Amino acid sequence: MSVLIRRRSIISAMAVIPAAGILAACNGEEKKAETPETPAAPEKPKVEPPADQGSVDTAKLLADAPMEEKIVGEANAPVTIIEYASMTCPHCASFHNNTWPAIKEKYVDTGKARLIFREFGFDPRAEAGFMLARCSGDNYFAMIDVLFRQQESWSRAPDGKAALLKIARLAGFSQESFEACLTDQKLLDDVRAVKDRGANEFRVDSTPTFFINGKKYTGALSVGEMSAIIDSM
Repeated sequence: MSVLIRRRSIISAMAVIPAAGILAACNGEEKKAETPETPAAPEKPKVEPPADQGSVDTAKLLADAPMEEKIVGEANAPVTIIEYASMTCPHCASFHNNTWPAIKEKYVDTGKARLIFREFGFDPRAEAGFMLARCSGDNYFAMIDVLFRQQESWSRAPDGKAALLKIARLAGFSQESFEACLTDQKLLDDVRAVKDRGANEFRVDSTPTFFINGKKYTGALSVGEMSAIIDSM
């Protein structure tokens, strides 16, 4: 297969709507005497940390990264959260949009934890989304935020390329820079290498998958669940 054909493949492949099966895998006043008192709201039960699915040595998890790591938080934070995600996975979008902001405020912004975000694209559109984020430079996480918030508008659009281009233009891409990013074979290979390493070395097979201080958890953890895990460490 020629290099030219390989470079076109990521764009032409976006014309195919990702299969539902792939997405699902990502697996006041004093009251009157006659007014009955309002019963007090029951206390919320304490959330116990979910069971982990094994562990991996943290040093191994952090070694030999195929690409520059994308990190939020302080390097010396006592808790390291590594997240493997796919841009077209609705469970990943749910975590990113609904859980991550609270975890970031509670733990990352206070120096208790840091997040290392890793690409695990299940399909060409997910890979394209990651490539555009990488091509955004310092705006990597801003691009990830937009793509997750608008996931439905581009991940299942009849024309994936046009839908992504519309979003990319708002992020400052031109037609030319958009095309150049998505025909960068080395970038595509590197994005795939991150996924391959996660799958082959750490047995990641669904998204989101988290390694929190080396302990493995799968699925879109709730704020309570992730808080319980971090608080137990």
